[in-house]
Amino acid sequence: MSEQAKLTIRREFPRPSPAEIEAFRDKPTGWVADACGRRGAIDHRIRPITGNARFLGSALTVQSRPVDNLAPYAALAFAKPGDVLLVATDDCETAAVLGDLLIGMARNAGIVAAVTDGLVRDVEGIDALGIPTFARGLTPNSPFKDGPGSVGLPISLGGLLVQPGDLVVGDADGVVVVPRGELAAVAGALDGIARKEAAMEQAIAGGARSPAWLEEILASDRTRFLE
Repeated sequence: MSEQAKLTIRREFPRPSPAEIEAFRDKPTGWVADACGRRGAIDHRIRPITGNARFLGSALTVQSRPVDNLAPYAALAFAKPGDVLLVATDDCETAAVLGDLLIGMARNAGIVAAVTDGLVRDVEGIDALGIPTFARGLTPNSPFKDGPGSVGLPISLGGLLVQPGDLVVGDADGVVVVPRGELAAVAGALDGIARKEAAMEQAIAGGARSPAWLEEILASDRTRFLE
């Protein structure tokens, strides 16, 4: 390790309880974003690079110097089962920050998914591990391991401020972050969203060509028709 390496690590931080996590089990990211006030998704350019995209867990936050992955490796020593490895690189597109070896060790540490605003390599190996992985893209270029970096501190990832211990939900549509302090309110809104979605699906199955709310708007003075 370089003499100039610097790591700042918060070893312990609050995480959601098992009950708080289970409230979001199998919920689509679209529903979760709706329950978050139609917000909460990270940048759309951070996409799944694995066939398996669905995950749910607690944010293990990492800030890494671009073209370096010392901090992501350090994070593995402090991971807890159910964590999601979130690696901020300031949108670096020069070299991969994650590969199949690091993610294989992450799986052994109990990490359930990995998300980075940087690049990844060894996609076939990562896919075989079964760990959902999201990134801006792929490259064979490899990183250094010099630091500096941090673990367990707030990061900016995909346009969002993410705190360690926030809830992270992912599927083929993207990744949504739910602040830990808002879990109860967001979870409480999910049932209503599920009922609304079910009603819309039932209407579509019955042949509906437009939603009821649109018909009401078209029939009201909110719409002006030109002949």
